[in-house]
Amino acid sequence: MENVLRPVVFVAAALVVTLLAGWLLDLLLRAADARHTDTPLWGLLRRCVTPFRLVLATALLQSTHRRAGILPQHSAGVGHALTLVMIASTAWLLVRIATAVVDSAYARYAAASPNDARVRRVRTQVTLIQRVVAAVAVVVSIAAMLLTFPAMKVAGASVLASAGVLGIVAGIAAQSSLGNLFAGLQIAFGDTVRIGDTVVVDKEWGTVEEITLTFLVVRTWDERRITMPVSYFTGKPYENWSRGGAEMTGTVFWHVDHSAPVALMRDRLAMLLKDIPEWDGRTGSLAVTDTTPNTIVVRAVVTARNADEVWTVRCAVRERMITWLAAEHPYALPRVATTEAEHRPADPRP
Repeated sequence: MENVLRPVVFVAAALVVTLLAGWLLDLLLRAADARHTDTPLWGLLRRCVTPFRLVLATALLQSTHRRAGILPQHSAGVGHALTLVMIASTAWLLVRIATAVVDSAYARYAAASPNDARVRRVRTQVTLIQRVVAAVAVVVSIAAMLLTFPAMKVAGASVLASAGVLGIVAGIAAQSSLGNLFAGLQIAFGDTVRIGDTVVVDKEWGTVEEITLTFLVVRTWDERRITMPVSYFTGKPYENWSRGGAEMTGTVFWHVDHSAPVALMRDRLAMLLKDIPEWDGRTGSLAVTDTTPNTIVVRAVVTARNADEVWTVRCAVRERMITWLAAEHPYALPRVATTEAEHRPADPRP
């Protein structure tokens, strides 16, 4: 009976201590978060409670499993399994802590910086750095777990001896993946494209929604997602409408009759823009830019704070100007001549 109760008591005690320690840690982090409202660090560190509990429980069981008599016939196997869990949970905890610290620093920087373009650049870099750190932590932890097996230690010398050949083979096999990896790092630190940028790729207009080490997601205006390899943005031309600032300039064209009141249209444009909240007030001009045998081309130039709002301004100006012309100056709309052309008079010269 004692052989059964003893392991149960030790495991239950470890679980109770783990739960109490996790609850106490969470309570302290809550209190620190309420006391230090200027930084979100303490609230973000609450994400570390679960991996902390796992590390603590594994450490308690690892130090007491022999005395507790947990599977005494397989004591070495139990210790090895707990070692593997300890390595994995420690890596998980360290990644969570690093993520919380980085996210806290980014949140404070974003709140203090008035430059939206710079904030999006830092966000892109932070996201990619977090992914690199997580990938490195996973690789290191897996390597450490493999080295706990005696067979791996014995094979270590041969593995190191063939590392150069394997590296060349892996490099050739993963050439595309490695290219995307380095392209992702180049995007992060070269500041060519950032999360939140408005871009045009393959004649598709959209906003960069996510950037990883291997692919980039563009959300189009109609809510579609285009997934592209990041190497595309380092090897092919594309339009970045947010480069250097989010402000945008847009144009609106009308084909109207030669008798159209251009001066009145210019005054009407100024009145229309005042009633459009998306217009940022920087530019609102109108001019005749071209002429054809039947019409003249009138162009309006308008501005807005970003690409979405400049689209709204353009559509509103186009619609309201046409409505005004049709109601107040219908003669200004393009017309198709249906009468016969006048005959050319005879040449009076002999």
